[in-house]
Amino acid sequence: MKKYLQVPELILGFDTETTGLSVLSERAISYGFCAYRFGVPLWSEHYFVVPDRPISAGAHRVHGLTIEDLEGKRESESVYNVEAGLTLAIKILRDFHSRGAYVVGSNVGRFDLEMLRRSSMSVLGTALDDAYFDLSLLRIIDVVEHDLAIEPSRGNRPRRGLEHLCRHYGVTPGGHDALGDARAAVEVFMEQVINNNAGQPSLSLATDGDEYLARMELT
Repeated sequence: MKKYLQVPELILGFDTETTGLSVLSERAISYGFCAYRFGVPLWSEHYFVVPDRPISAGAHRVHGLTIEDLEGKRESESVYNVEAGLTLAIKILRDFHSRGAYVVGSNVGRFDLEMLRRSSMSVLGTALDDAYFDLSLLRIIDVVEHDLAIEPSRGNRPRRGLEHLCRHYGVTPGGHDALGDARAAVEVFMEQVINNNAGQPSLSLATDGDEYLARMELT
């Protein structure tokens, strides 16, 4: 990955919490999205999913959620089944991609989006490579890969998980909450760009702002 010297006008932070760590067989139990325009928070969406498989002990130690916890959120939060959760995530990604957004996250391509793709194949019967939505066309910025472009030495920075990057760049960690981690990843990226510009932030007008505002419907 290249070193970014500009922050794109429209960014969509994306993160999930899951039943486990295998993209081959696990499911997302929460999705977090946050949109930033000109570096300013604009919109967010956070919802939960009751999975069709158990939550592993390892995953529970990370996010602290059980299936009973997810069921109990129905009175105060948006809670979906697996199919509806996938469908909404795909719609959000598709809509923001059509507006020129860059998707930002930590290990977002290899983990969150790959799990989305494989879950979509098994649940919805689509590999997300069709005319409605082609996942491979997303503009992806992975803050871990970007950090390797900034500092290639693993000796100088041996650990680059999102929590470590937050500490390094002075960003408040997301706390293994899907929306919190999505926001943290975007803010890490913006600090990385400032670092690349020797302390001076820079924005890129990558989308038509007037057209974007006219078409965007925030709920």
